[in-house]
Amino acid sequence: MRSEWWSEEGRRHAREEGRYDGVLAAATAVLLVEAAIAAIGFFVWAETVETPARAYSAAGLLVMVLAAPLVLPLAAAALGASAAVLVVPVAAAAAWLGRRCSGREAWWWVPVVAAAVGAAAVPAGLRWDAGAGAVLAGWMAVTAALGTPALVVRRMLLPDRPPLSTRTVLGRVALGGTLAVVTAWAVAGAALHAGIGYEPPGLSAERVAGTWADGRGGTLVLAADGTATAEGIQTFGGEGEGGGVGDAVTDAGTHGGPATGTCRATGAWTYVPGTDPWAQRVLVLVEGCVLAPWSVGGSPEHPTLLVHVGDPDTGEVYVLRAQGR
Repeated sequence: MRSEWWSEEGRRHAREEGRYDGVLAAATAVLLVEAAIAAIGFFVWAETVETPARAYSAAGLLVMVLAAPLVLPLAAAALGASAAVLVVPVAAAAAWLGRRCSGREAWWWVPVVAAAVGAAAVPAGLRWDAGAGAVLAGWMAVTAALGTPALVVRRMLLPDRPPLSTRTVLGRVALGGTLAVVTAWAVAGAALHAGIGYEPPGLSAERVAGTWADGRGGTLVLAADGTATAEGIQTFGGEGEGGGVGDAVTDAGTHGGPATGTCRATGAWTYVPGTDPWAQRVLVLVEGCVLAPWSVGGSPEHPTLLVHVGDPDTGEVYVLRAQGR
């Protein structure tokens, strides 16, 4: 009799353990889908932000998809831990609150609990001086990120419904998740192809003429007659040497080497429109100074001239802003 009791108890624990493993696997799978969609969304957002380098456009999305298998194991481990610590407790708390407050479990308790958990991140956003819109968007994102997988696994936890196998739930998540990721990727690619990504303003010699300042006392005056006057403008060595009026400029652009000092001299300048806004350059040649060709950045209302400093992979740039515009 005792052995039968232990056998039944063992089977019950095995069923509970198997159900928990299934819930954890399903929650992790949903989080993986959310992470893939979030990565695509972040990539598109990054393409809309002003950057001194040419945008990757839709080709970058393809690279992201191809690189996914390399980061999938690490992502699965991290998201599995998140599912165990956050998603499963949210689903369990929602079920408990439903039974406690209304006598039955209801799906809408899940977003309520997820929103409460997400609210815990609001003070952190306020501490980082994030705007009210950013804090609200972050809270909604956390709520959705936790609530969606909790709603998926909730069906597996209902005691009065026919149980769903882990394979069934994972199959549904795989099918729906694949469709969601492919749709997000296609929409993002179409949006980038349509031109929502950042692009430097198209200038002209007339618009380039004027005074440009680095905000640290340095100014570059480009007169309409083609003369240039530099006062305290940063100079660069290395790969930037040799840049001057008449030098060839490729679409890939040029950049300055390490900073070598400041320049105070006069000379000449010219504007090279290039093949597209990313390829346009302002070439300045002044006596005794090495000034790398300037790229164009900023917005149509507030254009900038810039040059990469040292290794372009570092993203460090030296920027001149138009004065009086």
